[in-house]
Amino acid sequence: MPRVWEVPVHDSTRVRDVRVATEAAAARAGLDESRAASAALVATELATNLLKHAGGGLVLLDLVDSPTELSGRERASVVQIVAIDHGPGIRNVVAALRDGYTTTASLGAGLGTCRRVADEFDLHSTPGRGTIAMARVGARRGRAEGPGRTARPSVRAGGVNIPFAGAEYSGDAWAGVRADNRVTLMLADGLGHGPDAARASSAAVEELRRSADAPPAELLRRLDGALRDTRGAAVAVAQLDVAAGRLHFAGVGNIGARLRSGDRWQALLSRPGIVGAHRSARLPQQQVGWEDDCLLVLHSDGLPSRWSPGPAAYSPSLDPAVIAAVIVRDASSPARPVRDDTAVAVLSPVPPDRTS
Repeated sequence: MPRVWEVPVHDSTRVRDVRVATEAAAARAGLDESRAASAALVATELATNLLKHAGGGLVLLDLVDSPTELSGRERASVVQIVAIDHGPGIRNVVAALRDGYTTTASLGAGLGTCRRVADEFDLHSTPGRGTIAMARVGARRGRAEGPGRTARPSVRAGGVNIPFAGAEYSGDAWAGVRADNRVTLMLADGLGHGPDAARASSAAVEELRRSADAPPAELLRRLDGALRDTRGAAVAVAQLDVAAGRLHFAGVGNIGARLRSGDRWQALLSRPGIVGAHRSARLPQQQVGWEDDCLLVLHSDGLPSRWSPGPAAYSPSLDPAVIAAVIVRDASSPARPVRDDTAVAVLSPVPPDRTS
């Protein structure tokens, strides 16, 4: 089930809670002692920064796949650490990312060291709006070399998942898989909250991994059987044929989907129903073009339906998980937190300098 650690950081005692949660996440991901210590270092520094520079914020810990290492059944979880704040922002991002840079007495690690220690690191800051810092720490398995090496896809998937009211389990789940030239992004919202809702969305993810090559409408039919013994879920599936430049979409229930092409946003529509309980009799599959500047956002109904895409949604270099976190942050506030389990998943092109 999608175990998510959500730690509000508003005083120094919560920094320790972040470290403890990170150690638990690292253990669940199977990281060795060295990599677990690296994850704890990064998370503790990001939590400390929330207090010292933003007056507090939120740390989210989740187990995810690397955005560019999409696969079918085989996967290796990495610990994703996302720090979200509504603070003043960082005036000089370039300086802040220098190894060892710090403006106050802290661990002395700094964002630069976080970037060096983590397998993947990204940062987005807007003056007056706040900062999103994201790091992933995995087992650092070596990549295959030679003719047998699998080329990375030209798109990447990432997201964030926030459980309602600080619960251990989110009823939402998202996943991205790859089968040959097809990359599939799915988001499922199990009915209700808590472990039973999480079982439904987890069952959807497991079926996706078993059926990575199925087109969206067919996958939803398979999901209807896989979720029969659960509460059921709202599910949206988007599959990109990378070679053809076509995106195929099908959904059942209230999962939001928006596709950006250039400056234009287009809503992708789902059918009413509940996968595993009351599925629509017909499952038409929408087909749209996919260009190198496109970006897809899927989200559960914890996010307001009228959310506005900010500048982050137009940045080709940002990690998709950072874009997702910015969308959640800008649709909420410290006084108005998310109103439900909230998951946002993003599919975006890989910048040319990161495809090798």
